[in-house]
Amino acid sequence: MRAPMRGRHISDTVQNMDMRHNKQRADDAQAAETPRFVDGYLAYLLAQASQRISAEFHQQVKAAGLSVTEWRVLASLQGSAGETIGSLAVLAITKQPTLSKVVQRMEAEGLVSRAGVRADRRQTRVRITAKGRNLIAGLCEQALQHQRAVLAPFGEEKAALLIDMLRVLMTEHVPLGLPLDADEDA
Repeated sequence: MRAPMRGRHISDTVQNMDMRHNKQRADDAQAAETPRFVDGYLAYLLAQASQRISAEFHQQVKAAGLSVTEWRVLASLQGSAGETIGSLAVLAITKQPTLSKVVQRMEAEGLVSRAGVRADRRQTRVRITAKGRNLIAGLCEQALQHQRAVLAPFGEEKAALLIDMLRVLMTEHVPLGLPLDADEDA
């Protein structure tokens, strides 16, 4: 008498598994027809593209003996007359307290120098030193080569357009606390 019960229990279990499997297939089919929200969401796409492209290049940065934050600081200062800690934090995509510690360490290594801002003695302007410029000169060229390789599938005209459009996006969406003109506080 117990055997038929087991058989029925197994049969019910198999039937329930089949129903769950069929529901999962139906859910998967519906999901395939409906695109994910993130697949068309600009902020997500920009963040993913940045993460993937940066990860490739950051291997070269680490091989050169720099942290990603140190690279971002030096690259942000390259060609600049200097940046305040606040504007440098935005450029280097780093929280200000973290950046302050990194800049102190970099100053001790002779890669950057700090000086007070005449207009506001509470602010400090950070500048790249000759040692810092020499250290990243090769990395800047490698970064440009990497950029060319990433943009190659688009062709020169579309690549230039993409960069111009990103610049416009950045000027239209200035981070809180950063003046439109980063030199306003000088």
